[in-house]
Amino acid sequence: MKSESDRKKQYSGYLFAGLAIVFWSTISTAFKISLRYQNPIQLLLNASFFSAIVIFIVILLQKKTGLLTQGTRRDLIRSAILGFLNPFLYYSVLLEAYDRLPAQEAQALNYIWAIMLALLAIPLLKQKPRFRDLSGVLVSFCGAVIIAFRGDFSTMSFKEPVGVILALSSTLIWAIFWIFNVRDKRDEVVKLFWIFIFGYMYVFIYAYAMGQAEFPNKYALVSSAYVGVFEMGITFILWLMALQRAKSTARVTNLIFITPFISLLFINRILGETIALSTIAGLVLIIGGILWQQTGKKDILL
Repeated sequence: MKSESDRKKQYSGYLFAGLAIVFWSTISTAFKISLRYQNPIQLLLNASFFSAIVIFIVILLQKKTGLLTQGTRRDLIRSAILGFLNPFLYYSVLLEAYDRLPAQEAQALNYIWAIMLALLAIPLLKQKPRFRDLSGVLVSFCGAVIIAFRGDFSTMSFKEPVGVILALSSTLIWAIFWIFNVRDKRDEVVKLFWIFIFGYMYVFIYAYAMGQAEFPNKYALVSSAYVGVFEMGITFILWLMALQRAKSTARVTNLIFITPFISLLFINRILGETIALSTIAGLVLIIGGILWQQTGKKDILL
């Protein structure tokens, strides 16, 4: 039988997972609202600043400041590389996609990252492909095609080709980042802090060179703070806490696929977008392909 402490630990795990899911469900809407007041690189600059601050506060609360100076030169180089991939490159591409596409399409296509991760795991992690892997990729790819064409195959042309390419490219960048990130065995929060410090420096240099490093107005500031705290910062930490407390990490991990459907409600109610049947159908196929591919296999997303 489970002890009382085990039950409390498991319940707290689901609570943290639920909070992470709710926060992540609002992010597509927050992206679009933020992009009304600033361009993608300005949003990334401001949001990554707030993210680094909130992660540092978490480090203070967890009394891990001593770990910040214990890394080796190799650890710093690794953080510099990872920081270039994410937040700099990943969010630069993703936010540009959000700037061009309806929120419902951008967030649905973004979930292809799990399939990209499974494909890259074959050469990079030496995992043998199974029939489930290949068939899951095919199903999810069909979902992405439906979304990209918005369900209209009469002309066989993308409605917004650059936005679609950017959204799909961001999933490849995230998958590469995640594979190299899981090989780094440092404390997750400390590692995340250094990654965002380097990422912020890259973003600042780029924004300054492009003449876009300017102080945001109050609307841009508030919306950027929300994105930085709840997309790039504390929500990821909540998710890690959920996984650490879960008896079955696979069961908790699969809860993340509720997020895009909840996200559609926010997109519809707050942004006023009419949710297309092609978006729902494509998203169902994308998530279905991912879940099918993960069946019976240790989850590499952890």
